[in-house]
Amino acid sequence: MKLLLAASSVFVCLIGLRADQGADMASANQPAQKIGADDLINVTVYDSPELSRTVRVGEEGEIRLPMLKRAVPAAGRLPRELETAIADALRAEQILVEPVVSVNVVEYRSRPVSVAGAVKHPVTFQATGNVTLLDALTRADGLDPEAGSEILLTHTTADGKTVTDHVAVKDLLAGDHPELNPHLVGGEEIRVPQAARVYAVGNVKNPGAFALKDEKETSVLKVLALAGGLAPFACKEAYIYRAKPGIKDKEEIPVELNRIIARKSPDVALVADDIFYVPDAKGRRLTASALEKLVGFGAATTSGLLIWR
Repeated sequence: MKLLLAASSVFVCLIGLRADQGADMASANQPAQKIGADDLINVTVYDSPELSRTVRVGEEGEIRLPMLKRAVPAAGRLPRELETAIADALRAEQILVEPVVSVNVVEYRSRPVSVAGAVKHPVTFQATGNVTLLDALTRADGLDPEAGSEILLTHTTADGKTVTDHVAVKDLLAGDHPELNPHLVGGEEIRVPQAARVYAVGNVKNPGAFALKDEKETSVLKVLALAGGLAPFACKEAYIYRAKPGIKDKEEIPVELNRIIARKSPDVALVADDIFYVPDAKGRRLTASALEKLVGFGAATTSGLLIWR
């Protein structure tokens, strides 16, 4: 009698355990992401181990299971939708009468997001779960100090077009515009260009190449401050050499430096790749071609500084 009661208790426990496992399995099969080509999925057919296996989705977006004559389309379906499709296929080919199918995604490979450019550690990962643009930058350990003022986000729209969004770093980090921090679903490419540069050469204390964090607010006085101010014997007039589209030679723009410093003339804005040159008051002024060679040499050094006075 005691043995019978013990056996009954074990049987009840097994039934309860099997029910709990089924509940856990059902609750685990509801990921938000749809299945794609090259994803690895686990298919479990209850009480049919010969039909259960782990299989990778083919390039055509289909999977093949034992005893099924036709492949089952998987790409574009949620796991619960694929469960229904597999069960229907098993019934249609009269393999099982009432199949109970469970599908779990073991590994995603169809949702790559790449982060490259001026970030601390470029990375490629799979967009599983709730992933945003800021999350992607965090996975790359943040922006590099040489990063520019915008982020380029390339993605595919609902109608199949590939577009590139320009996201201002300042606005993204401020958090005032949630639309600038979109959710990523896979297939996005995030590129952070390096900041554009301006060059200060000649009679300044620290000649060098200086990153433009905000091109709208870069001027002669700001670059002069970054260069440590004027060196002794600096000329009262400086020059900006600026590239013009379709023109080989750079445009020379005179700057009345002494009047700007004395606040008698407005400050002059600088743009990317400008060369700000302060000649020696006692010496010969260098030509634009000579300055370009100096700038090219300085930019090629590891520090980016121009070792010239």
